[in-house]
Amino acid sequence: MKRNILRTLADIANPYYWIMAARNKAFDAGIIKSRCFDIPTICVGNISVGGTGKTPHIEYIVRLLKEKYQIAVLSRGYGRKSKGYIKADKSSTMEQLGDEPFQIKEKFKDIDVAVCEKRVNGIEQLTADNRNLQAILLDDAYQHRHVKAGLNILLIDSNRTLCNDNVLPFGRLREGVAGIKRADIVIFTKCKDITCEQKAGHRCYIKRKKDIPVYFSTVRYGKPYPLFDEAIQDITINKESRILLVTGIAKPQHLKAEMEGRGAKVELMQYGDHHNFSDTEIDDIAERFLKSGSTMIVTTEKDATRIKHRKELPQVIRNNIYAIPIVVEILDGEDKLFNKNIYDYVTENSRNS
Repeated sequence: MKRNILRTLADIANPYYWIMAARNKAFDAGIIKSRCFDIPTICVGNISVGGTGKTPHIEYIVRLLKEKYQIAVLSRGYGRKSKGYIKADKSSTMEQLGDEPFQIKEKFKDIDVAVCEKRVNGIEQLTADNRNLQAILLDDAYQHRHVKAGLNILLIDSNRTLCNDNVLPFGRLREGVAGIKRADIVIFTKCKDITCEQKAGHRCYIKRKKDIPVYFSTVRYGKPYPLFDEAIQDITINKESRILLVTGIAKPQHLKAEMEGRGAKVELMQYGDHHNFSDTEIDDIAERFLKSGSTMIVTTEKDATRIKHRKELPQVIRNNIYAIPIVVEILDGEDKLFNKNIYDYVTENSRNS
């Protein structure tokens, strides 16, 4: 993979590129301090904006560890209407936590979930609240270098090569590709149709930066489940289905293709990532559903958290809306090796091992 000379020149002329490079150099040299903790900390993040599948990968690791270890998830809480440290409990709302931490707490009620802009403070509070914690997962903290994570997992969208991208605002990168060198594991995500040649190219690109494990993942979409009791409880998507697909995620095309692959006719209502639906938009969805002749409304689990807990919803939505779950799969039979990487790190560094 060779980089276009124009892209290199764009980064050279980009002040933000140099600001991020100087910041990283300051952390590397110890001029800006990073805090280490005596509890295993696993950072899952990326160096590009947009969806690389952080939440499903966080959930994969939660499922992997939660039966054996006491774990917590710490997030910034993007889009929340609160500030400071908040630990989720039964009374917590999506507005307090943000949609993704709220979704994680809804799915995994037996683990600690907290939000805090300053991850150092968040870890201090979590470990003070629960002295028995054995690992903390840091959601989207790859650029939050005030915490020196013990294991950095970098996610890269396999459909968007880093060498042909640029740092913001000329591209979608949060920092230069030199940031790959901080990773301990790289996972190329969204690899549904990836070829062996493409995998080899991606692996070679990373290995030239740093000799670390490289994995490839995809997501498997499950069976839709109703958000409300009024809807039919057991439903299957097939060629008889006419779906109104409502999404507030960065890249809904994969989900749309999945529904179409099951034989359904799909009409997409696409909103921006982390979108909070207004009353007018909810009414628009209800009207579009009725006019389109759709048989069901399908949305993502992330969007479902924003819709399900609204105080008022048109009955037509309550009767017909479903969420579709997604589960990460590590490809090529390498899931056991990846799992071992995670287990070994937590076991060897746990305070209670």
